[in-house]
Amino acid sequence: MNNSIPLSIDAGNGGFKLFGMDGPIELQSQVATNGGQKVLNTMGLRKSKAPLQITNASGSFYVGPYAHDHGRPVENLDVDRFNGSPEMRALFHASLTQYQRKYGKFAAPLSIIVGLPNEVLTGEGAEKNVETIKQWMRGTHTWSADGESYSAEIADVKVASQATGGLFDYLLDAEGKFIPDRKGAFSGEVGTISIGFGTVELMVVRDRTPVQRFTTGATSGVRRLLEIVNGQRLYSLGELDMQLRTGQLDVSAALPIWEREVMGVIEKQWGNAWKRFAVVLLMGGGSILLKDTLPYRFNGKAYVPDQPVIAIARGLYKLSLFQQARREK
Repeated sequence: MNNSIPLSIDAGNGGFKLFGMDGPIELQSQVATNGGQKVLNTMGLRKSKAPLQITNASGSFYVGPYAHDHGRPVENLDVDRFNGSPEMRALFHASLTQYQRKYGKFAAPLSIIVGLPNEVLTGEGAEKNVETIKQWMRGTHTWSADGESYSAEIADVKVASQATGGLFDYLLDAEGKFIPDRKGAFSGEVGTISIGFGTVELMVVRDRTPVQRFTTGATSGVRRLLEIVNGQRLYSLGELDMQLRTGQLDVSAALPIWEREVMGVIEKQWGNAWKRFAVVLLMGGGSILLKDTLPYRFNGKAYVPDQPVIAIARGLYKLSLFQQARREK
């Protein structure tokens, strides 16, 4: 795929992140079915701007910030959504739209590497999940965004764990080459903690090989924090996520409770074994929420990348460059 454009995707439940040669975009993973209802502008009130409207073979959807204010929320967060569910296709097309609006239309087919939670990539159904994801993503995609036609040709699809993206974001530079003073860590032990919206992902790599007993995923991501806040279920998770992003949600009482749950996941899987790791990588949106406490639990071993929300997508992009350079040798 020498003539294709490399593009990485972190298909998170909270944000859909893309990273390519021009840079990143992040789209809030909020989807609502478009009922077509319209509220006329009312004197004394601001007129609300409709979210991005995606129309494809699966139907018509509002996607992105405030989508849940304009249609019926779709909040299917189980692993089946990654196998080409209507909301996942809507998010995929919306993110490709936003990327092209920011950086220009794609001039060639895309070669994609997509990062997914460990839950999708482990167990008896793992191989089937990977093949299904490749099948629905690969090929020609056509859709409209706010009435404008778009298309993209996906020439190749590779699948990796989200934690793998975080690891290679640490090890590789922007050109996909090993950072000299970090390459040695790849031969030792490196722990990765990715705290996303849906899950907390743990991975340990020893001598370039995942250590299975230290690698897992648990549904204790940021959504658990929002569920604690939303005890009376007055809001959709998407609405609460929007409030959290805009600083309008008070999580001060719930944050320590959620942090203990996150630490419980880590301690159950790692115990004190992290003390022998060369470094513990922390990333994902949840790492920002816990930035004042979590890094200090690892006695100087913790490393938080710049822009931890896009670190996984950026690391997968670096990995694609690394692999391409090896093929060309």
